[in-house]
Amino acid sequence: MRKSLLVLLLWAPLATALLPQPGQRLEHATQQAIQHFLLHNRILDTARDLDNAPYIVAADAGRVLGANGERVYARGVLDPTQPQYGIFRRGKAYTDPDTHELLGINADDIGTARFVTAGDLTTLALQRVTQEVRPGDRLLRAEPPIELTTLKPAPFIQGHIIDVPKGVTQIGALDAVTLNKGRRDGLVEGQLLSVIKAGANVRDTLTGAPTQLPDERAGTLLVFRTYEKLSYGLVLSASRALAVMDRFETPQQTQ
Repeated sequence: MRKSLLVLLLWAPLATALLPQPGQRLEHATQQAIQHFLLHNRILDTARDLDNAPYIVAADAGRVLGANGERVYARGVLDPTQPQYGIFRRGKAYTDPDTHELLGINADDIGTARFVTAGDLTTLALQRVTQEVRPGDRLLRAEPPIELTTLKPAPFIQGHIIDVPKGVTQIGALDAVTLNKGRRDGLVEGQLLSVIKAGANVRDTLTGAPTQLPDERAGTLLVFRTYEKLSYGLVLSASRALAVMDRFETPQQTQ
């Protein structure tokens, strides 16, 4: 951990110097990292969006476990012109840390399946699985690819990092994070945000008075997918390890 943190601290000044500014094009490697993340992660605005989706009834020979290439059978309205569907299961519910409003539902990635034939039960062939496919798992259309050609300025917005989908506790460069703001708040895909770490509470050794240290800018995020109340952001640079509940805001130069 100490070695990896040292590498991050040494790399951060260079990354900051090379960081694209609003109006500049994104690097191909950043686009690839975003596309890979979106293949395995999805947010739904309400639980109904998942509960009303087509679902898996059974796999070949009635087995629960589906393997790559195996046929599975689904019930619900599936479009034959949609060649591939994602298989998802309900995950954690996101609530706002300040208002406790329900913001959305994380759909846990199970795999992907290819449409084969329609009928009372639709037949699909599994193409990729991350864990066992179970009856009741839901099928969702693939989301459109991200086309972030330039970075965009936007009005002042602030909020919090509320989750790291891959489950790490300390966040660094090229990690994707979940933000508690979305389209309704004015966030746009391609927007840059500053990450702010709150100053620690310490005690003045001479007076004994509790003292709040100043907040510090600790990194930069790129918003790459927005939902109604939530968004995904990619950490482009970090001068120190970031964490869930760190604050983000629009950089000063874009206000």
